[in-house]
Amino acid sequence: MSSQRIKGQEVELQFVVDGKVQDTITAFRSFEIAAKLEQKEEAYLGEKTNRYDEMFNGVRGRAEFHTENKDVFTLIQSIIDRATRRTPGTQINVKATLNYPNGDRPRILLQDVFFGEIPLGFGSRADYGAVSLDFSCSNFKVL
Repeated sequence: MSSQRIKGQEVELQFVVDGKVQDTITAFRSFEIAAKLEQKEEAYLGEKTNRYDEMFNGVRGRAEFHTENKDVFTLIQSIIDRATRRTPGTQINVKATLNYPNGDRPRILLQDVFFGEIPLGFGSRADYGAVSLDFSCSNFKVL
């Protein structure tokens, strides 16, 4: 039986601004998402163990990619324009497609993501320029 694990080469990532795929941003180095859960714990008199609960606090994500052309600055400008309320209705989504060896292709959709600091860095003379995007959203869907 073949392994169903996938590697980064089987992951396709897209940023979508107002329904338009930013298809020139393709040199992704890394991508991660995490469900943000908060664990609650309470101790009550007369009980021998604590009670537990949890709260869902949305989703956070991070993507890093190399810049291959000036189009990355169009994405960054869209983020800044929305943050400064020049274009408050702008919606930015992130879509990841996972291509499993058995043919399964779940798509993870993060809708209406919001961003933090956006660094552009060059580690050394020999390193490629890289952009990091940290983002959060309310939830994700698996399609």
